[in-house]
Amino acid sequence: MGIGIEGKVVVITGASSGLGEATARHLAARGATLVLGARRLERIEALAAELQRAGHAAMAVQTDVVHREQVQRLIDRAVAQHGRIDVLLNSAGLMPLSMLAQGQVDEWERLIDVNIRGVLYGIAAALPLMQKQRSGHIVNVASIAGFKVAAGGTVYSATKHAVRAISEGLRLETKGFGIRTTIVSPGAMDTELVDSITDPAAAAVMRKSYEGAIPAASFARAVAYAIEQPDDVDVNEIVVRPTNQVF
Repeated sequence: MGIGIEGKVVVITGASSGLGEATARHLAARGATLVLGARRLERIEALAAELQRAGHAAMAVQTDVVHREQVQRLIDRAVAQHGRIDVLLNSAGLMPLSMLAQGQVDEWERLIDVNIRGVLYGIAAALPLMQKQRSGHIVNVASIAGFKVAAGGTVYSATKHAVRAISEGLRLETKGFGIRTTIVSPGAMDTELVDSITDPAAAAVMRKSYEGAIPAASFARAVAYAIEQPDDVDVNEIVVRPTNQVF
């Protein structure tokens, strides 16, 4: 892949808003070639068109990460268009919070589908190609909730602990293929993530704690730092959060 970002083919899930959108904009400005995936096709098409008008290379592929065949199609479209994939950023995610006693089983299942299965589907689709290339970089989004568990965030924390375990296992299993792995664990970021909380009490608490949230561009810069390193440098884990955040 070489040093830097310019010319690298970067596939991003969850690119329609928040961390994924911010990273797409930041990497485009640094010369990356982008393949954007998200459920909301109109939003990623608008983003891709905006980036193209600014002279950047970007394409949109509607992708719901809970469907393995859609994730595979995203990867296949990227390869068909560009012949390779240098970076996969698995940034699609949800954060519905509630106490276990509320029994929000449907939300738990959706969390597992998006936050865990979505990451695994991305790895399953991209890893064989990267092994064949003998190069590549997979960046997974965890959370500070992957280090700490808070009441009401048990299942969400479980999914982010899982992402960290999956990412470390991936690192160990890809030695010898020239593949790099990075976990980025954000704290309070100014995104739509809080909007996925359906429990009013939990949403109120979280919105209060997010009053000091930092821009999603902070996350994007962390991703760029990991990507732009020389091939022999593997930045495995980054935690980024507001200076004043305690949790």
